[in-house]
Amino acid sequence: MLTCGELLVEMLEDCGVDTVFGIPGVHTVELYRGLPSTKINHITPRHEQGAGFMADGYARVSGKPGVCFIITGPGMTNITTAMGQAYADSVPMLVISSVNNTEQLAMGGGRLHELPSQSNLVSGVAAFSHTLMRPDELPDVLARAFAVFNSARPRPVHIEIPINVITAPADHVKRKLGAVPSRPAPCPDAISRAVQMLKSAQRPLVLLGGGTASASAEALRLVEALDAPTAYTVNAKGVLPKGHPLALGSNQSLVPVRELVLQSDVVLAIGTELGETDYDAVFDGNFRIDSQLIRIDIDAEQLNRNYPADIAILSDSRLAIQALLAGLGEGAAFNEDSPGCKLAAKVRKQLEALIPDAWHAQKRVLDVLQETLPDMIFAGDSTQIVYSGNHLFEANSPRTWFNSSTGYGTLGYGLPAAIGAKLAAPQRPVVSLIGDGGIQFTLPELASAVEANAPVIVLLWNNSGYGEIKRYMQNRNIPTIGVDIYTPDFLALARGFGCNAERAESFAQLRDLLQSAAKADRPTVIEIQESAAFLTA
Repeated sequence: MLTCGELLVEMLEDCGVDTVFGIPGVHTVELYRGLPSTKINHITPRHEQGAGFMADGYARVSGKPGVCFIITGPGMTNITTAMGQAYADSVPMLVISSVNNTEQLAMGGGRLHELPSQSNLVSGVAAFSHTLMRPDELPDVLARAFAVFNSARPRPVHIEIPINVITAPADHVKRKLGAVPSRPAPCPDAISRAVQMLKSAQRPLVLLGGGTASASAEALRLVEALDAPTAYTVNAKGVLPKGHPLALGSNQSLVPVRELVLQSDVVLAIGTELGETDYDAVFDGNFRIDSQLIRIDIDAEQLNRNYPADIAILSDSRLAIQALLAGLGEGAAFNEDSPGCKLAAKVRKQLEALIPDAWHAQKRVLDVLQETLPDMIFAGDSTQIVYSGNHLFEANSPRTWFNSSTGYGTLGYGLPAAIGAKLAAPQRPVVSLIGDGGIQFTLPELASAVEANAPVIVLLWNNSGYGEIKRYMQNRNIPTIGVDIYTPDFLALARGFGCNAERAESFAQLRDLLQSAAKADRPTVIEIQESAAFLTA
């Protein structure tokens, strides 16, 4: 007899799933029965939050949904934080959980792992949550999930399966999934109006979001055709190549870029929610768009959130950009002496003058990482070197710089997300940029990395506490309570988990450690103390 649980793993493999993150429990073990008959690799984190963050990092690098098997009750409450981060950043994630037997649901009988309603619990951090009441529903529900991942705004999907349904017979279930819908194409009339507006623009500006990560070639052609200075969100880093003369970086929260936005007569925003953590990271409410605004987004509800559009185009970013390029036709050959490039250069010079002294050393650390290992992927946490890097670092390609300091803003993300990224791209070096406070949220995942043969590089930025929050409190004359936390010996802990571990005392040593770590067969923790002499020299 083929059970529903066995059918599920077979259908996941048919959908292209090659990795599942999960911690087996008595309510989910039947999901594992069929795994040996597939080629799906199972990764065991040390906490369900780690499972979600690993799936997130895997999805961001691979472009495919990260998949998790999660136990009823505490497993689901543990993973909701990771689902919240993925939801905020539009990351595809499939969370498959168990739930109590169908006749026990919502009865309040005090069963093992019982919650009044898991589905309601996660509904705010999922595109949808479905309780599978019969094996026959499985193909339709999976088809819905992959339609979200491939054809809509990608976000987590939760499927919960009662224990008695997991073991129910499924030989009779038709395995055919419905075709994945095409991604939405733009309305021709809206494109025509947008083309006319852009052709008449004297001072166009482009804002790119994470929705353009898979349309970098088209986005590059568009900004050059418009000769438009271009800013981009953290999740869009690398869409324009490093050093491009029209690039303004991810600096929409800084005055020079804000002034440029106000001086522009047409703003074209593509695949960006125009959200606070990318456009108002200083939280002063002073980012404004007063000009005509064209918005392109795959999410209809997003098109008029935050900043209402003059022209709203519901579409996949690549398809919309291609349509705009066709309408704009051949323009003058792009060159670095164009008015747009000169204007962008002027703004970049103004931005350079605003760089705080403390950021220079942090930027040099990031430069050493990128110069030593040019194809490195950076998975960051909420920590000083990530905050500065969001403004100063330029990625060589899309999907290589992402972190949790924007959007949901959780701590502990950087280490497990780097593990997921490494599993998605085992041939590339992957570094976790994480602070001493953040790593204590998910430190045991070092053991998961060793076990999974994922030799990530952990760059541990150690300022002996919650340094950014402490500065925030000091600037507001608030007593610094709860931020000077005990700092353990991270190098000893890392070695205890089976990792290599060293402290960098110079930029030269940092380069040597990175080169060794890239060749290692296990994770390497490289600690940098914020107070180190070589950073302040």
